[in-house]
Parts: sequence; C-alpha cells; structure tokens
Amino acid sequence: MLFMFIETEKTPNPATRKFSPGRAIMPNGTRDFATPEDAEASPLAEALFNLGDVTGVFFGSDFISVTAAPGVDWTFLQPDVLSVLLDHFSAEMPLFHGGSAAEIAVPAEDDAFPENPEDADIVAQIRELIDTRVRPAVASDGGDIVYRGFDKGIVFLSMQGACAGCPSSSATLKHGIESLLKHYVPEVSEVRAA
Repeated sequence: MLFMFIETEKTPNPATRKFSPGRAIMPNGTRDFATPEDAEASPLAEALFNLGDVTGVFFGSDFISVTAAPGVDWTFLQPDVLSVLLDHFSAEMPLFHGGSAAEIAVPAEDDAFPENPEDADIVAQIRELIDTRVRPAVASDGGDIVYRGFDKGIVFLSMQGACAGCPSSSATLKHGIESLLKHYVPEVSEVRAA
C-alpha cells in the first residue's frame, strides 16, 4: 500500500493554497492554468477544475497551487483538492495528456516588449536577479514571476499561481522586487505587472 503525505500551506493570497506532495511536479519550468480550457492539457489540472470551485491551478517545481472561486470556504474545498491529488499521484497518472508537439503552445517569455539590443547587459542582470533571488522566494509562497520585458527603465513582469490576484502582489512588485532591482541595476526606474 502506498502512503503519501501532502503538505498544505496557506499563501499570502487568501484564495490560494499550496500543496506539496513531496515529489517533483515540473522538472523544468512552471505551468499556469487560468481557465478550464487551459486545464484540458493536464488530467490533474482538469480534475481540479472539475471540482467546480477552482478558478486557477499552477504547477511549480515541487508544488501545486490551487485558487478557489470568490466566496469559497477552503474548509470545505481542501479535502476535495487533497482527494484529487492523492488519487492522481497514487495511480501514477501522467501530469499531461499525451499528444504531438503540434498540440502544445508555449508562450515566449519575453515577447511582450521588443528589447533594444543595447540593453542586453542590463536585461541579463535583471533576469539573473529574478531567477536567483525573486523566483525562489515567490515559489515558496506558491507562485511564480516571469520576466516579460525591459523598456526605457521599466521592467515588465507577469505574476502566476498564488501571486496572480493576490492582494499583496502590488506591494511585492513595488516594494520588494522594484527595490531589489533598483539597488543592483541602477538603470531600472520602475517595475510593472505585464
């Protein structure tokens, strides 16, 4: 008999919970499912959306964040989410449905804003700081931040998982990430959500 423990944590976003099954989820990158249509690519995400009270699912390296619909009480939703996760992992089901590469769309990380080639060194510094300092901290809260571009001193970032829609996300961007980037990269004047 397989014994599995799934650690559950509250996140700064009261609508989102982080579930850590003690195993790798996404060995490379992350995946954000913002709609039931997005979730059709994954049996797990699809099963979570099928609970009816789920409005977002996010796969991190070793965790899954689930966002509940407004007004949903986690006291009642959490056992259902845990049941779906336990069933999925106990049955050793695949994270994604099989298919050809033609069926997969992966958005480019930096296609939102064309960058000036003269800013290549600045962009490299920004990306390094985001990857080494920001993303690990945000992942511990059940989310992710993705670099989207740099234009005339402004850094554009996209928030995912528990960070998307979090009441404290604007404070995180302005006071945390913006301060960090300005300190290490003087060319940065502002950070905005993309």
